[in-house]
Amino acid sequence: MMETLELIGAVVGLVYLYLEYRASIYLWIAGIIMPAIYLVVYYEAGLYADLGINIYYLAAAVYGWLAWKKKSPDKRQELPITRMPRRWLLPLTALFVLAFLFITWLLIRFTDSNVPVWDAFTTALSIVGMWMLARKWLEQWLSWIAVDVVSAGLYLYKDLPATAALYALYAVVAWFGYRKWQQMTSYNT
Repeated sequence: MMETLELIGAVVGLVYLYLEYRASIYLWIAGIIMPAIYLVVYYEAGLYADLGINIYYLAAAVYGWLAWKKKSPDKRQELPITRMPRRWLLPLTALFVLAFLFITWLLIRFTDSNVPVWDAFTTALSIVGMWMLARKWLEQWLSWIAVDVVSAGLYLYKDLPATAALYALYAVVAWFGYRKWQQMTSYNT
């Protein structure tokens, strides 16, 4: 049962990634379905921070859908892809560090996780990356490359091969997504 659920989650994840690569607003529908599936998978695997981040992903998918539906300032097109304004670098870095430290502490103190640091790392960076994606910032891809590479190794270690393969593929596609979004980026930030 768990292997089937993991495989379904991986397939939905591929659909999500394809839609994200194309900058399609419909990625947010897959962004609701996939975390719902992975809530169960991660609970069973003892990846508690990943379980928690999927609750955030559900909420962020709703926010992302609404943010992407919002029209650009000229009201003629959808939210454009832009570069992250420099003023956000320090606050997002601080958010990452604080989230990482807090999640690590929670996992060490209150769970039986045998990978608290790596689980916390991917979770904290995912919080930042998902928020950047909802803003349609190019640099969100860089966050996902780091998350995906670390996650692939983590899921192999936790004996989740389909999910590890999915995240390895995510890392490759994230690189190509970054390059594609670079070409689509509006430099008016």
